[in-house]
Amino acid sequence: MKKLLCLFCSLSCLAVASQLEIYDDKELNLLMQTEDQREMARLLNEVGVRFEQWEALQPLTASSTEEEIQEAYRIDIERLKMENGFQTVDILRMFPDHPKKVELRQKFLNEHTHNEPEVRFFVEGSGTFFLHVGGMVYSVLCEKGDLISVPENYPHWFDMGADPFFTAVRFFTRTDGWIAYFTDDPIAQRLLEKN
Repeated sequence: MKKLLCLFCSLSCLAVASQLEIYDDKELNLLMQTEDQREMARLLNEVGVRFEQWEALQPLTASSTEEEIQEAYRIDIERLKMENGFQTVDILRMFPDHPKKVELRQKFLNEHTHNEPEVRFFVEGSGTFFLHVGGMVYSVLCEKGDLISVPENYPHWFDMGADPFFTAVRFFTRTDGWIAYFTDDPIAQRLLEKN
């Protein structure tokens, strides 16, 4: 039993590397892949997507409150709010035992747009954003410390995985939060089936 517990602890502490994969949107062939964060930022910036890394001003734990999380990233949060006019910032936490994980995953897995930027900062865990831009699909695996900003009206979707684990800071210009306009394009399902 002790060996099993140690194995679980070791596996849960494995680091996931941020990663960018680019596919053509017709045949969904993989065209390139990188884990170099500078290269990721450069390639994403070319299509108008912001990608950067933040560091906490103070240590956080699994039991840190929303207020402690916001305080740990206060300087970057305030900078982004000022640059983009964000009115609301909140924290979204997803765990493998979340009662609505299947429903939420299905909702986020459908390609959609927003009439404001979709901005997420990953405090812990990981998730993958898919951006459908210029005849390509950009698959961006975001991990702890990564910020991604998807411009308004960019078709995209998000995969939090079957057993989601992440804490993310979300930014909104609207006070009514996350509002999606679904495109009805089956590309998200096609890519999911292919991989």
